[in-house]
Amino acid sequence: MSNFIDDRHLESILQQYSVSFNAKEFIQESLEEDDLMLVFGLTQEIKDLNKQYWGRELGKCWERLVIEVCKQSCADFSPAIRDGKDELCDLVIGTDAIDAKYRIGSGDSGTLKKFKQYAERLTNSGYTPVLLILRTDSLPQAVNACLVGGWRVLSGRDAFEYLFEITGFDLKAWLQARRGLYSRSINN
Repeated sequence: MSNFIDDRHLESILQQYSVSFNAKEFIQESLEEDDLMLVFGLTQEIKDLNKQYWGRELGKCWERLVIEVCKQSCADFSPAIRDGKDELCDLVIGTDAIDAKYRIGSGDSGTLKKFKQYAERLTNSGYTPVLLILRTDSLPQAVNACLVGGWRVLSGRDAFEYLFEITGFDLKAWLQARRGLYSRSINN
């Protein structure tokens, strides 16, 4: 066994990654605060301390708000569509299979493949897959993959307008009226 390593191959690997890293564009999360953050008195600085936690929790809150507004307002409301362990969407209004997301920050192939598969399964079952994304700073490649995969993607104002159209309830104005109302519990 030889201790000699031809480092040209190792250098080649590093070179390939260097090219890849230099070509990578990172989309910085917007410093803009959204209506849901403001209800809780959250700033971007607070979120930056634990992005994964806040993204997950705000995402679940957004999902639950969307479901509740639709449940109370729409006669043609149906709960999430599940297929085995998979939850294909959060709720259904008529033929719209709606999935509520706070933001799409992952462009990993597994996540994007899942979105495509879910859209395909929903479409094959006669539904129109609709993604309602609260924030407007989602990863562009991920949003594009969802669009190509068959989702109708509505973000920010468009998501709120869609909700207003189907429910008659202005969730954006409702949230804005509650800015800072729940901030004490987070800052304690």
